[in-house]
Amino acid sequence: MIGRLNHVAIVVSDMDKAISQYRNDFGARVSDAVNMPEHGVTTAFVELPNTTIELLYPLGTGSPLSRFLDRHKDGGMHHLCLEVENIGRARAQLQEKGYRVLGDGQPSIGAHGKPVLFLHPKDVFGTLIELEQA
Repeated sequence: MIGRLNHVAIVVSDMDKAISQYRNDFGARVSDAVNMPEHGVTTAFVELPNTTIELLYPLGTGSPLSRFLDRHKDGGMHHLCLEVENIGRARAQLQEKGYRVLGDGQPSIGAHGKPVLFLHPKDVFGTLIELEQA
């Protein structure tokens, strides 16, 4: 069912500093930061030869990432994104096995412009999993 690792997402406490660190200290290609008001986040992507790292920063006071930074002042790993061929079929198969899909259970459009959904971390050994249609 799952395909390749699309990205690892890291919540950062300072987006400009994180972009600078990956770009200048590590020599990576990093996208510009993009605000995604519909998700309450600002994102930037660090391009690696085999995957990407998504840098996440809260956008606005109602951001779901604000609570994360309250608990983890310096930021930290937020989720893993795995590709699936058909997100609807993957959701149905996983729900049949008892996995919980966060939110209303329907895919939304993610940072790459593709349908995504999130699995409850308590169902996956404490790890938030994002599924993205390839």
